Order: sequence, then structure tokens, then C-alpha cells
Amino acid sequence: MEVILLEDVPSLGKAGQVVRVKEGYARNYLIPKGLAEPATSKNITRIKERQKLIERKLQREKERAQGLAEKLAGIKCVIKRSAGVEGKLFGAVTPHDIEVALREMGIEVDRKRIELKEPIRHLGSHTVYVRLHSEVKVPLEVWVEKED
Repeated sequence: MEVILLEDVPSLGKAGQVVRVKEGYARNYLIPKGLAEPATSKNITRIKERQKLIERKLQREKERAQGLAEKLAGIKCVIKRSAGVEGKLFGAVTPHDIEVALREMGIEVDRKRIELKEPIRHLGSHTVYVRLHSEVKVPLEVWVEKED
């Protein structure tokens, strides 16, 4: 069965693509979840019109992400934590802590977009990546300093 994807589906395709899937997958999962619709000629023409709107929306989101990336590129995010004499933290710095520190500086970034392989457990400078858009990923310098 051919369906038109309404949203990006991992390992299947991007929004607006016409893909061939098994009928049960389309009928029981994709269509009820609003991820796809049957590929009829009427739906294809409607999707082409909608695709133009989606492209404009994606372009605006990308431009907004690039503007935020420029802000983040010049920022030094400082987080103060209590630590032992060797510089090891009592606890860890997580994406949530980075989100809170950025919010205090007036920048809104969702913590799910902050890519941290493992929590930060030592004092010093750490580079963290923030994925603002599928095509925009910016490094953020996070300084963990000892609390007075």
C-alpha cells in the first residue's frame, strides 16, 4: 500500500514522501497515529500544496535556530557546584542544570536538545553540543566552578 507521510518517520521517510508499506502497518499504526494518509490522487495534490507551506515553516525554524546558534556560540555558561579537593563534584551537572543556567541568562533551550554523553562530574571547562534543528548543531562551552 502506498501512503503519504505527514510527519518524519524514522527509518521510513520524511514528511511529504510517498512510500510503500505493508497494509497492516499503514492501517493499524501510521494512519491512526496521524503519521500518514493513503496516497490517492486527491491527497497527493493536497499534500503538494501543504508541502510548500511545510517547507516555508521549516525554513523559518532553521533561520530561528541559526539565530539562536549565533547567540549560543559566544556564551560561556557558568555553573557553580560544591566539589571535593580534587575537583570531583558532589553530584553531577545534567542537561537540566544547563537548561536552568541558560534560562537564567535569558536563553530558552529545551533540555532534550542538549547532547551530553554522560553527566559532568569534574570541575573545569566542558564542551556540550546543543542540537537546535536537524541541520543546526552548536557547541556550548560549560564551565563548572567550585561553589564558595
